[in-house]
Amino acid sequence: MQDVEIRSVLVPLTELDLLLPNATVAEVVNYAEPEPVPGAAGWLLGTVLWQGWQVPLISFVRLVDQNRTEAVKNTRMCIIKSLINNERMPYFAILAQSHPRLVTVTEDNLVETSTEGNPIGVAGYVTVDGREAAIPDLDRLGHLIAHAAFGALPLTS
Repeated sequence: MQDVEIRSVLVPLTELDLLLPNATVAEVVNYAEPEPVPGAAGWLLGTVLWQGWQVPLISFVRLVDQNRTEAVKNTRMCIIKSLINNERMPYFAILAQSHPRLVTVTEDNLVETSTEGNPIGVAGYVTVDGREAAIPDLDRLGHLIAHAAFGALPLTS
């Protein structure tokens, strides 16, 4: 049986990494001060202008643990392709503490860890090449972000 390889990206957060398929990452850019969204949850940092789009920027760390904070000095924004198929929000951004790292995920270097009681937006946790990482639920995350940033959007376009 042939080994399956998935090109992925480890996005460094505070005390944890996110593991994303490489195909979902549109670009990694320097941090820009976001435009606040009035009345938004603390994890929605605001929106930033990227390639003509108002892109919601989130702190994934604050989403999963409301009591946590993340530094923004010298950070990056990882622009992610939204999976919710909505014309108003084709992208969102996640605050990254430094440059993401490309990895190739195989059965040999991936170990699934506990998946019970995952916080909102987390599909599961793994260890890849010895590094702990969260796998985000990108579909649910897209809906949460769209609702927080723009109000009640249709689920699909």
